[in-house]
Amino acid sequence: MDGSSWQHLCTTRAPASVILIRLMVGLVFVSEGVQKFLFAAELGAGRFERIGFAQPNVAYLVACVEVTCGVLLVLGLLTRLAAIPLIIVMLTAITTTKLPILLGHDLWGFQVRKLSEYGFWAMAHEARTDWAMLLGSVFLLIVGAGRFSIDARLFRCRPSSAA
Repeated sequence: MDGSSWQHLCTTRAPASVILIRLMVGLVFVSEGVQKFLFAAELGAGRFERIGFAQPNVAYLVACVEVTCGVLLVLGLLTRLAAIPLIIVMLTAITTTKLPILLGHDLWGFQVRKLSEYGFWAMAHEARTDWAMLLGSVFLLIVGAGRFSIDARLFRCRPSSAA
C-alpha cells in the first residue's frame, strides 16, 4: 500500500463522539477475547468444540483477533482495517450459533444449543450482542475513528488544493 492509500484508509471526518462507539465495540471484543483464554472450557476451545468446529483450537486465533483488533479500536489506530476481521468474526458467530437457533436444528455440522424456544424471537434474543458488535464494527469501517483517535492525529485531513 502506498502512502495515499494508507491516508485514505485512516483519514476520518467523523465527529469526536465516535469514541463512544469505539470504546463500546473495542472493549467488548477485548473482554470476550480475554475470556476465551481465561475460561477456555466454557468460552474458548471447549465451547468451539461443543458448537461443532472441526478445529476447536481456532478459538485461540479468534481470541487473539478480538483482543488485538479491539485494542486498535479503543486507541483509534488503523480503525477501519481493525474492523474488517471483527466483522468476519461476528458473521461467523451469527452463522454458526444463531442460524441453528433460528432454524431449530443443527446446520452444516454446527450444533444448536438446548433452549426452551427456537425460531426468530429466540434467535433475536440470543443474537442481540452479536448484532450490536457487527453493526458497530460496520459503522466504524464506514466512518473511521473520529477526531479523538490516533488515526486522526497521524492522518490529519488536509484541505484539498483545488479551489
